[in-house]
Amino acid sequence: MAPPADVDDLRRRVHGPVYAAGDEGLAAEVFAWNVAVQHTPTVAVGATCAADVAAAVSWAVAHRLPVAVQATGHGPVRNAAGSVLVSTRRMQGVIVDPVRRTARVEAGVKWEKILAAAAEHGLTGLCGSSSDVGVVGHTLGGGMGSLGRKYGFAADAVVAFDIVTADGALRSVSADSEPELFWGVRGGKGNFGVVTSIEFALVPVRSVIGGGLFFVAEDAAAVLHAFREWAPTMPEEVGTSIAVLRLPPMEQLPEPLRGQTVVHLRYAYCGDDPAEGERLVAPMKDAGRVVLGYLGPLRTTEMDAVHMDPQDPMPGWEKGMLLAELTEETVEAFLAAAGPQVQVPLVMAEIRLLGGALAREPHVPDAVAGRDAAWSVLVLGPMVPELTEVLPQVGRGVLAALEPWAAPGCMVNFLGDVSGPDEVAAAYPPAVRERLLGLKAAVDPGGVFSFGHALSPRG
Repeated sequence: MAPPADVDDLRRRVHGPVYAAGDEGLAAEVFAWNVAVQHTPTVAVGATCAADVAAAVSWAVAHRLPVAVQATGHGPVRNAAGSVLVSTRRMQGVIVDPVRRTARVEAGVKWEKILAAAAEHGLTGLCGSSSDVGVVGHTLGGGMGSLGRKYGFAADAVVAFDIVTADGALRSVSADSEPELFWGVRGGKGNFGVVTSIEFALVPVRSVIGGGLFFVAEDAAAVLHAFREWAPTMPEEVGTSIAVLRLPPMEQLPEPLRGQTVVHLRYAYCGDDPAEGERLVAPMKDAGRVVLGYLGPLRTTEMDAVHMDPQDPMPGWEKGMLLAELTEETVEAFLAAAGPQVQVPLVMAEIRLLGGALAREPHVPDAVAGRDAAWSVLVLGPMVPELTEVLPQVGRGVLAALEPWAAPGCMVNFLGDVSGPDEVAAAYPPAVRERLLGLKAAVDPGGVFSFGHALSPRG
């Protein structure tokens, strides 16, 4: 633990608040949206600007302390114990350039803020399933959303970023200035520093035909098999997934869904012909008995209605994998492991269609994992104390049941709980993995950034 006088020195260097272990206000500063993770850093810095981040990293390195970073707290996988935790949630700058069709956002910005600003110009960003998530964390891990099959990963749209690396330097990075770092940070998550701002291309989408349908649990097999046959026939303008949901009896949920197990079809069509968007999804409307749902026009600021992810902080455990194919046998194995008839402590077990632009390298290649897969799977459960031991076993068991159809690797944002750096490295194709490990050794040889989905600088 750093001496109090040294912490006071850090306070003089930064504009934002600085909390040491035991200080009132520390817990609130490091509070994570995923409340299953409770951080206990040595010091927390509430950064207000890039200079604050640079000062915090330099101070941490001087005191031989690792650095963690958090914006919204949606993505932590373990306690950042003993670290200097840099909280970027005060960094809220947003600039939209409608002529260049770009946006530049600071590190603490959530997608909802940039979507609203871009919508005024008939543009939008490549948000994930929830606009409550931070732009930077989502994007650095790849960033897959409902528009991805048409426009690619969020990381593919990045044109520049500012990053504080382990030497405390603030670097402005683009394909021209530092091409190797530009390649690796886009998909390499938080391995190479703290991104303080990011600039990315916007896409010309004003609205979609989208939403979701909730089918009764008894029709799960019919609906999932219908989805298996229907989804691969969709054009790239369609993003879609299907999930078995075990919903809690919460008043926030519509009455027909409270405490129920249902099958949820998620759908978004971003093409030019709304009637075509309605026509394409029509076969799935008859796949089973619908208890609730809406499919129709949605503004880009309303697209949270597609997945209906929870907004309030909750304790969560999640884990993902990739599939090379989704056969009749795959669906049967999925139903046997996570279907409505099985008593498992999972809130969600999802299968999502990939392909399209998600399978293609962008104009400027990046390190995003998962391009060679046809489908992704994600399981999620409530990490409450009584399920601490059983939930990871159950979740990993569901994924193990699908292993015969697995594709190599995993999308980094869906890695969830990991055993260590080797599992993170295995998410990437071999050539990408070796290149990332080399970049880690060059940029962060001391492993300053060792939390979250971190690679080992030693390879």
